[in-house]
Amino acid sequence: MSQSHPIDLHIGARIRLRRTLLGMSQQKLGDALKLTFQQVQKYERGTNQVGPRKLHRLAQILNVPVSFFFAELPTDGDAPIPAEPLFGSAIDTMVEREHLELIGSYNRLPDNLRQRVRELVRAMAGPIPGAPRRGRPPGSGARQRAEAQAGAFV
Repeated sequence: MSQSHPIDLHIGARIRLRRTLLGMSQQKLGDALKLTFQQVQKYERGTNQVGPRKLHRLAQILNVPVSFFFAELPTDGDAPIPAEPLFGSAIDTMVEREHLELIGSYNRLPDNLRQRVRELVRAMAGPIPGAPRRGRPPGSGARQRAEAQAGAFV
């Protein structure tokens, strides 16, 4: 069996990335393409090459420009194409999958809940190191309020 071309691996990884961000199953994407989910798997793994018409249709279904599938590929003709897909080690892949699932779930929330979840996560995680502080005095932020409330239950 021949090895997949690095461009096919990259395009497949980009298909998987966008499909997962949208919370779409391989079956649902396959149905939209009039293909089996196994064919979608082969595209995502880079086993089968995606033809131009199919790539155009994928862009329509996934609501991205065709150029999305080629993002982050070297543009210099002499530059080597990365030999590995978008994802690295097995641990990186697990973390990536966790991130994609979280983002997909977050995107399916109604706007008002998304804002509340975002505020909750910011309060739990604390400030981003090196990020400029907002106009509040120290000790008056959501994290401090959350810690104060948590302390009240101890």
